[in-house]
Amino acid sequence: MSVIRELHMMEDFDAVSLLYADIWGSRSGRTPISAEVMRALSHSGNYVAGAYEDGRLVGASVAFFGEPVGISLHSHITGAVVGRGVGLALKMHQRQWALAHRLSRITWTYDPLVRRNAYFNLTKLGARPEAYLASFYGLMDDAINGGDESDRVLVAWDLTAPSPPEVVELPAGAVHGLRNHDGRPETAATDAETVLVDLPDDIEALRLTDPGAARAWRLAVRETLGGLLAEGARVIGFHERRRYVVQRTTTHA
Repeated sequence: MSVIRELHMMEDFDAVSLLYADIWGSRSGRTPISAEVMRALSHSGNYVAGAYEDGRLVGASVAFFGEPVGISLHSHITGAVVGRGVGLALKMHQRQWALAHRLSRITWTYDPLVRRNAYFNLTKLGARPEAYLASFYGLMDDAINGGDESDRVLVAWDLTAPSPPEVVELPAGAVHGLRNHDGRPETAATDAETVLVDLPDDIEALRLTDPGAARAWRLAVRETLGGLLAEGARVIGFHERRRYVVQRTTTHA
């Protein structure tokens, strides 16, 4: 079981910086966030925490107060070793920290093409997308992002909401707006109230083996999911760990 604690010392921030560089496969000694920035955030009252197993750092999370003031915490980066529940433990610790500071929601961004992240954020935690942000960080050259454009979905986690169901039932009449057809994206125009948006099986591997296909998926998800969110639709779940379930808003005269 992980032991999670807030961090305040430079040696701790240095260790987190190295862990992040290793997780993201950052090139040329670069890291997603510097120890100095973490020091400043922690010192000014924001959230910086590390997860430890047998005294070894295995995950960390950095967040800062956001808009609306007094209500929201923005989680900038969370990284952890895979497969041991460390990421979930960090998010639960972050949730308790936010509630102790009288906050009711946490926001963060993630790559909408990564299936495991979508499942974790939407199904395990119950966060919901609020906006699609095209090329939010520009081109990124670390091992995870592989030179791809950094499209992100901004999600909000309502800390007062009940836990979501593990299984998402599809509403009647749901139609694919984007389908995974033999590993390639296949889009179709639809005016259905509920639209399904498939994801590739493994976008990170695809960036290495077939950059053209990875690029096609990026543009297809941007067009379909991004277009739906821009028109006011909302994501109501993530079906079978592989597709977004998006519901258009209906208006009544």
